[in-house]
Amino acid sequence: MTKKYIIGIDGGSQSSKVVIFDLEGTIVSEGKCDLQPMHLAENGVVEHPDDDLWDSLIVASKAAMDNFPGNKADIIGLGLCTIRFCRALLKKDGSLASPVMSWMDARVSKPYVHEDADVAYVTTTSGYVTQRLTGEFVDTAANYQGQWPIDTDTWAWSEDETVIQQFGIPREMLFELQMPGSILGQVTKEAAHAMGIPEGIPVVATANDKAVEALGAGLLAENTALISLGTYIAAMIPGHDNPKGTTAFWTNFASTPHQYLYESNGIRRGMWTVSWFKELLGDDIMLKAHQDGHSVEEYLNREAQQVPAGSDGLMTVLDWLAPDDAPYRKGMMIGFDARHTRAHMYRSILEAIALTMKNRVEEMSAELGITLDKIIISGGGSNSALLMQIFADVFGIPAMRNEVNGSASIGAAICVAVALGVYPSYEVAVKKMARIRDQFEVQEGNRVLYRRINQEVYRDITKSTDSILKKAATIFL
Repeated sequence: MTKKYIIGIDGGSQSSKVVIFDLEGTIVSEGKCDLQPMHLAENGVVEHPDDDLWDSLIVASKAAMDNFPGNKADIIGLGLCTIRFCRALLKKDGSLASPVMSWMDARVSKPYVHEDADVAYVTTTSGYVTQRLTGEFVDTAANYQGQWPIDTDTWAWSEDETVIQQFGIPREMLFELQMPGSILGQVTKEAAHAMGIPEGIPVVATANDKAVEALGAGLLAENTALISLGTYIAAMIPGHDNPKGTTAFWTNFASTPHQYLYESNGIRRGMWTVSWFKELLGDDIMLKAHQDGHSVEEYLNREAQQVPAGSDGLMTVLDWLAPDDAPYRKGMMIGFDARHTRAHMYRSILEAIALTMKNRVEEMSAELGITLDKIIISGGGSNSALLMQIFADVFGIPAMRNEVNGSASIGAAICVAVALGVYPSYEVAVKKMARIRDQFEVQEGNRVLYRRINQEVYRDITKSTDSILKKAATIFL
């Protein structure tokens, strides 16, 4: 039997990735292209410059196809996953009327205001890229959370005229919606030529990036949480209901039709802070890492492994991008003394990620009335054995990572496999295509220490620092 393949696209906040899988979920070929730095025209404006999302996708796709060892004709479909909470304004022909607004742009958290007569459509990043791939003005329903007139019970546009007016987007400016696992259209001749992929293959609807990542990580059990290590770090637990008015979590669309993901409050600029710290160290650390035969991340992880749990009292608060309800907050490192090195600072950032998410997940679990027995960690940060062990010790339960840690791409491929009948259900597809790589067990001594740090100091640290930062905010904008 001829071997078949699926393309999984993962359009993230920092890069575009195109991964080609076989039907068992093994990576056959992949390409990646970093996105350009965000365009910050003025306070609150955060845009993807030019046509960066599409242009980077072309570069990543050509790299994946150049390394693809199989027969191009055996690629059976494409699953598309892109960043959520963005806004793309399109002209009538589907081209961009202005740069795509990032999820960090203040405008996307407000109703749309029609200020440009050239704008004919208001859509998401997945809607925009789908249109570029297929020529169709259609999108997955599962990427519409936030400022959109969607009924989250029916996964359809609201029929309430007051809701339409509230969000400022007339029905004729919205794309048609399809459920995850639906075929949105076929790759056009133009898109196929630009990306180097087969013309005519189906483009399958997935969901928002966090939901697709959860599917690719194998998150199906309600006593398991996924910690997604991205630019925005969040935790997710699957569920069947659509509760309203919750405080410790919000309900997101899942990547399986009419299912939901309960998502905790998270960390804005989460893994971005790790990248910021690496860049702050400059060329010296890059040279040392190169001489040692490691990447900068591996070099820092090796150094930080020699630092005891708790970083000798150095604690980091990860407000490098302040929450909307506390705009005065800033990132902090507190507790320095003469013992501390860059390795302590690095480990402290990792511990802050785990401690913050421990508290977020505990709040969500308490409101849901559940007890977790394991966690799955996904994203590039899960490559760090140190960070994986810190998560296990802070949470006090085993932490697992998958063979494919960039699970949004495999989640997109799983949607294709189900849509095209390769596997009869999402459960079967996940079992066949998403495999656990290893599991980190709890180190009891570290668990006890982290529990004490968290309960006695870290959990309430901002209650002590908020008053100082509020005063500083009147001086430093």
